[in-house]
Amino acid sequence: MTMMQHRRVRYIGLDVHKATIAVAIAEEEGSPSSYGTIANDPDAVRKLMRQLGGKGVDLQVAYEAGPTGYALHRQLTKLGITCMVVAPSLIPVRPGDKVKTDRRDALKLARLLRSGDLTAIWVPDREHEALRNLVRTRADAKVDELRAKHRLSKFLLRLGVHPPVGMRNWSLRYFQWLRQVEFEHLADRIVFGDYLAEVTAAGERIKRLEAALQQCAESSSQLRLIRALQAFRGIGFLSAVTIVAEVGTLRRFRTAPQLMAYAGSVPSESSSGSKQHRGAITKSGNSLLRHVLGEAAHHARHAPRVGGLLERRQQDLPREVIELAWRAQVRLHHRYRHLAARIGVHKTLTAVGRELAGFVWAMGQLLETVPAAA
Repeated sequence: MTMMQHRRVRYIGLDVHKATIAVAIAEEEGSPSSYGTIANDPDAVRKLMRQLGGKGVDLQVAYEAGPTGYALHRQLTKLGITCMVVAPSLIPVRPGDKVKTDRRDALKLARLLRSGDLTAIWVPDREHEALRNLVRTRADAKVDELRAKHRLSKFLLRLGVHPPVGMRNWSLRYFQWLRQVEFEHLADRIVFGDYLAEVTAAGERIKRLEAALQQCAESSSQLRLIRALQAFRGIGFLSAVTIVAEVGTLRRFRTAPQLMAYAGSVPSESSSGSKQHRGAITKSGNSLLRHVLGEAAHHARHAPRVGGLLERRQQDLPREVIELAWRAQVRLHHRYRHLAARIGVHKTLTAVGRELAGFVWAMGQLLETVPAAA
């Protein structure tokens, strides 16, 4: 009877940049060592793994999440190699360590990977990453549109040009008024025309991206969750698809507080001994998710009701989904009224947004038990 051969584990830390990758190795025992630098190229990576692997050796790899994305993770996974993409903000830092180089970063990753002190992030598949890219592009377009509007409005303000009293900025009537504004000097007419064209183009860009989001959502594997989230008051299509794109699969969160922490909406804490102090929210999570939840929390100010728009969104949804959405309305409104007078509106909206994240998590769990419509 032959004994099972023991397989060694070799831990590899990679400090990844656009053109190069610094490599460090940590064996099961001993100090980590630097392997050098290779090109950030699939062929070079494949050759490196072939050299470091071998009979009786299992490779485990870690690199920091960053601008290079997940292409390296996907390549290593296809090669059958365990790869961890690490959250940079959660990498332990030694006090007094002020020297930072690619070589030292790779050595630190290899050492911490061996000791189990690294925190991995969730890596989306290509379909989900593509949807997330589209959602974030639309968010960038909204920022660009706001900047363009600010430039135009400040230009008009400098020249003392004001819209008629009672006219709402950026409404249809406002744009009609803008097209009638005239300036004496040619230079001002050129500047005004350029700013107005930029605002118009930004609005058209957003419409194109939102239409594309509708199209992509219809073919998404998460379409059922996107529709179910719209049963909540304050979460329309754009908010629902943003939540799904930023969170991914809700199954990866075992509890609701984990999702709340991912949104960065849990209180910070500084406690020692018998003293406990909780401060502002951490804001260490997903900022776009936190923004969407915060915007939806404003609807908790109003008494629970199902208006026409919400009723249309809830059509054809399972009864259990609608009941959960109603419980959320009642609970969040009660929470808002209870807290607003005590801690102020701003903190109350933060607390309500955090509880809404819990209901979002509960909706994901509910869909696991409710059969999909035929």
